[in-house]
Amino acid sequence: MKTKILKMLKENENKFVSGKAISEALNISRQAVSKHISHLKDEGYHIESISRRGHCYRSDAVELYNQMELTRPTFKSDLGKELIFLETIDSTNEYLKKNAFKLPHGTVVISDEQTKGKGRLGRVWESQSQTGIWMSILLKPEIPPYDAPKITQIAGAAMVLTLRAFGFDVKIKWPNDLILDKKKVCGVLTEMSAELGEINYVVVGIGVNVHQKNFPDEIRDKATSLSLHTDQMISRKNLILRFFDHFENLYLKFIEEKSLKETIMICKEHSILIGEKVKLITKSSVREVYVEDLDEEGQLVVMNENNEKEKVFYGEVSVRGLYDYVN
Repeated sequence: MKTKILKMLKENENKFVSGKAISEALNISRQAVSKHISHLKDEGYHIESISRRGHCYRSDAVELYNQMELTRPTFKSDLGKELIFLETIDSTNEYLKKNAFKLPHGTVVISDEQTKGKGRLGRVWESQSQTGIWMSILLKPEIPPYDAPKITQIAGAAMVLTLRAFGFDVKIKWPNDLILDKKKVCGVLTEMSAELGEINYVVVGIGVNVHQKNFPDEIRDKATSLSLHTDQMISRKNLILRFFDHFENLYLKFIEEKSLKETIMICKEHSILIGEKVKLITKSSVREVYVEDLDEEGQLVVMNENNEKEKVFYGEVSVRGLYDYVN
């Protein structure tokens, strides 16, 4: 009921709505209306209440970032039906891994702060309060374990669509980074538990730098944020809700239609690697290769050091002459 009252007030933003009108529209008592509005005020919503005029939701420059605001209004799937919002946590990925077997498929954990945020290969991800989007998604797909890395590309493609819709010219650096003005603005970390050819769960962690103005010395030349590239107010809430829609669409196509076609198209169109010489870095070697394409399975198609075509399904890449933060 509290959500319905908030929706009604937001639909009349900066206008007063009488307690009587709310009471009659929602078929609850005026006393109940006052109680719910009091709770909304306690949660930080800017609602002005004046006797004989009613209640008015005031637009505010300070964005509210909480569970109610991040709850999806509609669902095509279970994505986000179970939403856990935290003020702080060590790592949203770790939270889901610890609780994966008792939480349902589609559970989303969002934290305003991470104290031990991480990227691939154990790298640290700066995750301060009020600065970014730090979230993880729990999935329990009935797919073979070797298909799980494709979910990383689905998440990357969904975030590319999201950020470009807000005017940011982001590119994808295969397999899990989003680049803005030659610096990293978003990363995807996918972790999996599986046995005997069957997936127990997949956790997809997404970190987006949104409001940071300064970065530590060690990453200042490698990282950026959305706010550094616009004068407009950026809503973390709106970014997340738009991402949910794109991710859900691409993920359902992959699971229900066995199609990765749209995801690959997005990744190819916005790739920062195709047509570039790169360093391909694995545990056993560092090689220079030329990236020709991305195949239908999401593998890099490269011309290797022996002038032979090769498909690459894992590793780190660094684009020489553009940036070189993966060494």
